Order: sequence, then structure tokens, then C-alpha cells
Amino acid sequence: MPKITFMGAGSTVFARNVLGDCMCSPALCESEIALYDIDGGRLKDSEIILSAINKNVNGGKAKIKCYLGVENRKEALRGADFVVDAIQVGLYDPCTIIDFEVPKKYGLRQTIADTLGIGGIMRGLRTIPVLKSFADDMEEVCPNAWFLNYTNPMSILSGYMQRYTNVKTVGLCHSVQVCSKDLLTGLGMEDKLEGRKETIAGINHMAWLLEIYDKDGNDLYPEIKKRALHKLETEKFKDMVRYEYIKRLGYYCTESSEHNAEYNPFFIKSRYPELIEKYNIPLDEYPRRCIEQIAGWEKERDSILADGKIDHVRSHEYASYIIEAIVTGNPYKIGGNVLNKGLITNLPADACVEVPCLVDNMGVHPTHVGKLPVQLAGMNMTNINAQLMTIEAAVTKKREDIYRAAMLEPHTAAELSIDDIVSMCDELIEAHGDYMKDYR
Repeated sequence: MPKITFMGAGSTVFARNVLGDCMCSPALCESEIALYDIDGGRLKDSEIILSAINKNVNGGKAKIKCYLGVENRKEALRGADFVVDAIQVGLYDPCTIIDFEVPKKYGLRQTIADTLGIGGIMRGLRTIPVLKSFADDMEEVCPNAWFLNYTNPMSILSGYMQRYTNVKTVGLCHSVQVCSKDLLTGLGMEDKLEGRKETIAGINHMAWLLEIYDKDGNDLYPEIKKRALHKLETEKFKDMVRYEYIKRLGYYCTESSEHNAEYNPFFIKSRYPELIEKYNIPLDEYPRRCIEQIAGWEKERDSILADGKIDHVRSHEYASYIIEAIVTGNPYKIGGNVLNKGLITNLPADACVEVPCLVDNMGVHPTHVGKLPVQLAGMNMTNINAQLMTIEAAVTKKREDIYRAAMLEPHTAAELSIDDIVSMCDELIEAHGDYMKDYR
């Protein structure tokens, strides 16, 4: 049975889903599970919930051990076959709060700020040094392990690991799995769900539903476009930004509208504040979610402590299926974030792209997609420019490269002058303190 090490095990939702899923797999249910975190309280919380799942769902077959603090990190990783990463450097308080509040002073508003935008850039820069330390340890104590990265900003972090370490890395999101399902359900086309065939490719959080057919091979896009346009013109609903993509770009994308609203210069504009209401854009959404998730977990933890009962049904997260496919050799298809290397021919080779991948006992095998429609590649490039520049800043440790990353970020550049971008970056670097000490 494999050893699975979970880095950032205090990320309880991911730990429960990924490791609970492994316990639901006959091929993985007796795995050795190493839980690692630097926060003892959060680590204990995850141990409670996972031990309960192991007892109630798995008959106690998995072996769970906790490792607290940097001094125990190598032992957590030693001999691991798979390392799952779900860390949040700086947490909600103080770092996420800083990522939202400092830009507000400059008139720059955000919704999620974990993938792109100035918040995504800062999150990437403070996370990469931690991932480098993980990689250094892995190269020493588990050099053959697969690194399954769930941490955002996905393309920045996975791209760094793929280009600058020797660790076998694939980035994983959960939006590919539900992309077409959400679209068809939202358009009243549930009868087309079963047996549908599709191709999705692009970059994380902006991969494109390039093709979609029903079980008989009929192209569903003409009807999708017709219904999407009607819905956009007659209703107000949660997913309006992505439906506007269908109208203007001709294709639907993987990640939610609250994410995509801040990945471009079109929707959050101080000059046109009415667009926020028109497109139903939830500004400051991520801080609200953080507060709700913390409160919700505390309530669930107290309930588990009271009666020790918890159930788990295998989720659609990719990690357990990847591990199962590599362990058993039974192939499984995923949407993975990998280094481009010609997979999408009109995107840069050193970009991290999200494409269909086959997984088997030889690892993760990305598929060749070819050329994206020009408008879709162009949209991706506006994000890739900032992603690559952020990675460059993390490598060079030059503050001016952080400025350049922010200057290339489409929403930031559309709202602020160069001087304000520089001032905002300086203020964010100072506010983040030791998390950004390499740039001070």
C-alpha cells in the first residue's frame, strides 16, 4: 500500500475529500497517511475528522500519523509515494485580508484574489519559497513521489515546480469535472448529460469547453449558444460572466463567474460601477467564504467530538483516482495542469496549461490539443503573461519584476497607473512582512 503525505493537512475540506476518497478505494484503503501542518490546532482538527472517517467508513484500515512543524517535515515526506499539497501561506488572517484591503486604497477591487489579480500575484510569491523547501526535501527523501498540487495560484505554483524543481508535479482543480454539467443543467439541457463527449483545454480557471456532443455525436454548442443568449437577455443569475464569454468569445470556460470577473479588464471597472450589478459580481467574495468556512468547520468539529460520527462518499476530486490509477495500472482520464511543451501550439512552451491527461502506472501523460481559437488563446495569454512574470520574480528576487507582473496583470493594468501599481506593490510587500522578506 502507498504512503500518502498531505501537506497543509489543516486544510480540512481538502484533507477530508482527498484522504476520505482514498479510504473509499479498495486499492488504497490500507494506505499509510501522513498528515503535516505547521498549526497544531488545525492539524488536530483534521486528525479528528479523518480518524472518524477511517473508523466509520474504512474499518480502521488506514494508518494515520501526524507530523507537526518544519522540524518534522522530512519525516512526514520520507518514503512517500504521493504528496498532496493544499497549503495557504499566511492564511486568511493576515495575508488574505491584506491582499484585499491594500488594493482597495488604490481603487482596485477583487472577488477571489487567489489565482490572478494583484492578490494572486502576492499569494504566489509568498507560497513559492515554501514549495521550494518541500521540493528540496522531496528530492532527498522521496525522489520518486508524485506531487499533486491543489494550492492556488495553480498555474504559477505548478509552473514553478515543473520548471525549477525535479519533482514530478501535476496541478489539480475541481472545475473541469463539473464544467459541462453545470452549463447543461443551467440551460435546462439535463437530458444531454448522460454519455456526453467533450474536449476541455486552456489554462487553469480559464480552460475552454472547446467541443461538446451528445451521446449520438450531435454538436450541442448551437443549442447552448441559443439558450445562453436568451438567458443572458432575460434573467439575472450567478453565472453571467461566463455566459457573456459564450456570447462574445463563442465558448464557455471552466471556472466560476466570480473568478473570471477579475481575470480581465471587462467587468470590474471603477469608471463603470453599474457593471457590478449588471453582471451580478460578488466583490470581496473570498473573505466572506473564509469566515463562513471557518465557522462551519468549527461547528462540524464540535459535532464530531460530541458523537464521533461522520460519513464520507467518494467525491469527484481527482487525487484519489490518480493515485489509484498509478498504483493499479487501471487508466483514468483527468484534466491536469502540466508544462505546455507544445501541447497547445499557440501558447508558450513554458506556460502551465490545463489539458486532458491519461494516468496509468507509468504516471501522467498529457495529450496534444493543437491550436486554440485565436480569441481564446489571446484571453489565456493575458493571464499567462502575469503568471510567467510572477514566476520570474520568484526566481530573480527582483522587486522590479513584481512591478512588471502587476503591470502585465489585465485587471490591475486597466484600473491603475504605473506609479500607483508600483506604490501598491511596495505597500503590499511591506504589509506582508516576513512572508515577502526576500523582496524587502
